[in-house]
Amino acid sequence: MSGHSKWATTKHKKAAIDAKRGKLFAKLIKNVEVAARTGGGDPAGNPTLYDAIQKAKKSSVPNDNIDRAVKRGAGLEAGGVEYQTISYEGYAAGGVAVLVECLTDNRNRSASEVRTAMTRNGGSMADPGSVSYLFSRKGVVVVPKAQESGEIDEDAVLLAVLDAGAEEVRDLGDTFEVVSEPGDLVAVRSALQDAGIDYDSAEAGFVPSTTVELDEETAGKVFRLIDALEDCDDVQNVYANYDVSDEVLEKVG
Repeated sequence: MSGHSKWATTKHKKAAIDAKRGKLFAKLIKNVEVAARTGGGDPAGNPTLYDAIQKAKKSSVPNDNIDRAVKRGAGLEAGGVEYQTISYEGYAAGGVAVLVECLTDNRNRSASEVRTAMTRNGGSMADPGSVSYLFSRKGVVVVPKAQESGEIDEDAVLLAVLDAGAEEVRDLGDTFEVVSEPGDLVAVRSALQDAGIDYDSAEAGFVPSTTVELDEETAGKVFRLIDALEDCDDVQNVYANYDVSDEVLEKVG
């Protein structure tokens, strides 16, 4: 998972400044709108919305866009769309398991997009349940090491989150990843805030129970497939059970 997270973190940093910025913004805004529709438009009483807004702000989505998405989701402004969450499962090169989460208003379009991205990039679709059992739903908070107050170490993060229900803190290079049960996510995020520790994102996601170590050639194929899937408009998240060394990551990077 560490390799996957490092790759995702690096990629999202680039995505905020390159040509895919508009696509990233659209996904983050959709996330905000759905959170507001599901749990109401008040971030104080809707932790999922609070975290969706924070993530959008961290990725430099303009406040006006965020505010409009909240209003659309809460039914205070016209133009809201009824999205549904759909998951697809598949395999990438090297037998890597892939779990794809979509937010869509058109199931057929999403299925077609995901299938095309899979088959054109060396992947294959799998039956429901054949891959998902390899993943567990967890709360994941990403904490940058570089804080306004200076560099933060793992002990400081651990100390802040241990009593809040955190299961482990993983060192991913430039960031720490704090993993918990989904129900403890808000408590962990709040504990970090109380300790004055800044974080990049806090959300429920899927963490693999086992990982496949990738060599350079296979890593290149897996990353190409994940890129193609993330390029689909309806795809919100892609999870895969691979790990990759820093050395391989640098070569492929």
